[in-house]
Amino acid sequence: MSITGTLIIQMIVFLILVGFTMKFVWPPIATALDERARKIAEGLAAADKAKAELAAADRRVEEELGKTRNETAALLADAERRGQQIVEEAKARAVEEANKIIAAAKAEADQQSVKAREALREHVAALAVKGAEQILRREVNAAVHAELLNRLQVEL
Repeated sequence: MSITGTLIIQMIVFLILVGFTMKFVWPPIATALDERARKIAEGLAAADKAKAELAAADRRVEEELGKTRNETAALLADAERRGQQIVEEAKARAVEEANKIIAAAKAEADQQSVKAREALREHVAALAVKGAEQILRREVNAAVHAELLNRLQVEL
């Protein structure tokens, strides 16, 4: 066989192989490559979507944390105000109770003072009677002179 014939047969075989490859082999490979590219694009889109959702979730979490912090601060402020109010009420009750105790003590002291004055008057009256008795050197009848003694007691 001649080289030219061999070349022509090889060219024919090559063209048949190229035709066969383009008709039967290349379309499944191209389809597989296109499918793989589509899956990769979908995966990237899903990753971008997930990233956006994560960012949105982070923003919502930060907002909720901010709200919670504000609510906590408000609750703490209310608790502090309520504590101060309770302390002030307790102080007011303590002052009121102290004033009542002081008033009761003053009333009791006044009563004791009145009792002491009365006892002192009676004692002075008795001393006056004894003194008058000794001056007169006679016995003074307390029952007869009770009105006189009462006036003397009131004057003292």
